[in-house]
Amino acid sequence: MTSRLQSRPESSSSNTAARSTVWLLVAVLLVAANLRGGITSLGALLDGLDGLSGGTKSFLTSLPVLCFAVVGATGMTLARRLGVHRGIGVALGLLAAGLLVRVIGDPWLLLVGTFVACAGIALANVLLPAVVKEGFPNRVGAVTGAYSAVMSLGAAIAAGVTVPIAHAAGSWRVGLGVWAVLAVVALVAWLPYLRERELRSGGRARVSLWREPVAWAVTLLFGTQSLFAYVVMSWLPSIYADAGFGHATAGLLLAVSILVGVPVYFLAPTLAIRASSQGHLVAVLTALLAVGFAGLLLAPVTGAWLWAVLLGVGGAVFPVTLTLFSIRTATTAGTTALSSMAQSIGYLFAAGGPFVVGLLRESTGSWSVPIALLLGLAAVQVCAGYVAGRPVVIGARTED
Repeated sequence: MTSRLQSRPESSSSNTAARSTVWLLVAVLLVAANLRGGITSLGALLDGLDGLSGGTKSFLTSLPVLCFAVVGATGMTLARRLGVHRGIGVALGLLAAGLLVRVIGDPWLLLVGTFVACAGIALANVLLPAVVKEGFPNRVGAVTGAYSAVMSLGAAIAAGVTVPIAHAAGSWRVGLGVWAVLAVVALVAWLPYLRERELRSGGRARVSLWREPVAWAVTLLFGTQSLFAYVVMSWLPSIYADAGFGHATAGLLLAVSILVGVPVYFLAPTLAIRASSQGHLVAVLTALLAVGFAGLLLAPVTGAWLWAVLLGVGGAVFPVTLTLFSIRTATTAGTTALSSMAQSIGYLFAAGGPFVVGLLRESTGSWSVPIALLLGLAAVQVCAGYVAGRPVVIGARTED
């Protein structure tokens, strides 16, 4: 009888811990569901927005990635001052506010609201890997895969349903504003964690990564895969349209490319965790990506669906890179620092990708030169993957 009585508190404590872990997972996935929808929903409606000049529309397409680069650099500072959990609360608040502001008034408010929303997304991008490392130390690969897949799925859904919602409501403002509801839901789910203080990223300790070759390799890897992703999202429909497909079919091919990546995004981080080195995994995924681009150049019509699938699968370098933030660092502070470094510099590098590709297409009248450039960049990504995938732990601490 005594042993039974003594076991009950332990069982109760175990159940409470399990429920807490499940709720944290739900909250993380809700945050992830918000990290792309605010961007792809705007892209879906951009051509139908009245009162915006061509220059303003072009600026809106480049604003998210530039915001990710600039604001992402502040993620480590925010984590050190408020803690990672509270930092994500701030990020969700900015996201919800920005999504609302951009639909309430004049075009300049659309710009302001988009910047504020993207600032929230940028902060959450940087801080979420640290939450995963701290909250799920033995499930980093599985949880990273889950939230990467949800992020990709959220992007695809927002791109697909925003226009129908706007048409049904008779207003583009409703089509864009509805995504603020999802941000508020995520914020409500995150409220219990705003009281958490243990994820303050290392107190007053700083993590220095600037002299770490592996940190720079991870940063380069994040930059190249981001560039590929934004080139595909920006120009894949145009490549197919130039090959003779209608705009509806070209858009469908892009949607297929995004959706086919969802299950691969879920599986790739688990494979990365189990591997002693992640270089081979990055090389295989990059090779699939390169075959997809080469196919677009050589046989864009005959193998159109295959190339879309290969591009989607090859994009799984993204969740593998997110996993590297955790497994290449020993502490939450290190994960936050590497995430901030890689995303701020990497997105800055990626921002020029769609512009350069478009410029080369315009100046040469062909996709041959830009695709050749992308194939060369794929070789760089493979090299970066082998350095970033080395089984080492980085992140030396220095005191203020």
